[in-house]
Amino acid sequence: MSNCSFNPSAFSMQRGFQVGLLLLLVQLFQEGPGNIPAITLAVLGFNVYLFVFPAAPPLKACMSLGLVYHNKEWRRLLLSPLHHIDEWHLYFNMASFLWKGVRLERRLGGGWFLYLLSVFFLLTGLVYLLLQALMIKLMEDADPSDPLLGHMQSLSRECVVGFSGVLFALKVVSNHFNPGGVTYVMNIRVSNRLASWAELVLIYLIYPGTSLVGHLAGILVGLLYTVGPLRTIMEACADVLSSDRASPRQHSYYSSSGYSGTRRAHGEEPRPAEDPTSDYSESFIAGLTEEEQIELAIRRSLNNPGRTRQRETTHDPEETEDLRRRRLRRFEQGVSNQRRGQW
Repeated sequence: MSNCSFNPSAFSMQRGFQVGLLLLLVQLFQEGPGNIPAITLAVLGFNVYLFVFPAAPPLKACMSLGLVYHNKEWRRLLLSPLHHIDEWHLYFNMASFLWKGVRLERRLGGGWFLYLLSVFFLLTGLVYLLLQALMIKLMEDADPSDPLLGHMQSLSRECVVGFSGVLFALKVVSNHFNPGGVTYVMNIRVSNRLASWAELVLIYLIYPGTSLVGHLAGILVGLLYTVGPLRTIMEACADVLSSDRASPRQHSYYSSSGYSGTRRAHGEEPRPAEDPTSDYSESFIAGLTEEEQIELAIRRSLNNPGRTRQRETTHDPEETEDLRRRRLRRFEQGVSNQRRGQW
């Protein structure tokens, strides 16, 4: 699970029988393809695809401050994490990603896990370049006799390739969710709070070809998410994007039975259906007999007694009294007309 660095002038590689790919395939079947979440499986498959059909050779994909910033080869920021030097480099990185990806994607959800991977993918490269720039600045003020000067010079000139910067960031996030647990780094039992730092040192001591700065960049990005402002910034950006995609006039809302309609802007709720008996005009009511008017009033009251009371309570007292008088006059006129017809 290393982020390999190499000397471009001395780099050479020949690919024969891919034992690492075979072991990775065996591990996938042991895990069960159906048990691997979609984003994890897709990212793993894309890394394998770019190993078999690389977008660029490692010499053209590796990343360093001189090549990216000074030579303006910004595409290396995208190519470097997705390319690997050899089959074993790919196998260890993808085996580690499989373990972390399955657990984190199940915990965070596919959408947020993809968002997290995308941010880590870009930030680890940028932080790596910043660390290299910081080392170059420190070397300018360093004592030429300092024994660490030569070591810093080699670190500032290294060209890295591989996915392990992102893996270290994911490891910090995974350990953050289980702070009281322990893990084993090179068969050494280490608390989860210190596991990333212990792995950073031990891997570099045992495998000197790995990139100390690249792994450190991943740890710093992971800390920016777990204890720094990165998570808050990501959540704010996600809220802005989700609100921009919503229609300014209508927003769909979700009920337990699925999407069930639209909700108007400014919090206006859909209006309830009107009582069909409320559409009767005053002229229609005046033309009814006394018995028919009483029957209509009873039917309206039975259909929606609560709303009838609510409407009466919301009227102004003077308006209510005036309405009562007009209804009484219409009722008396209707009774008088009915009696004249009988006579």
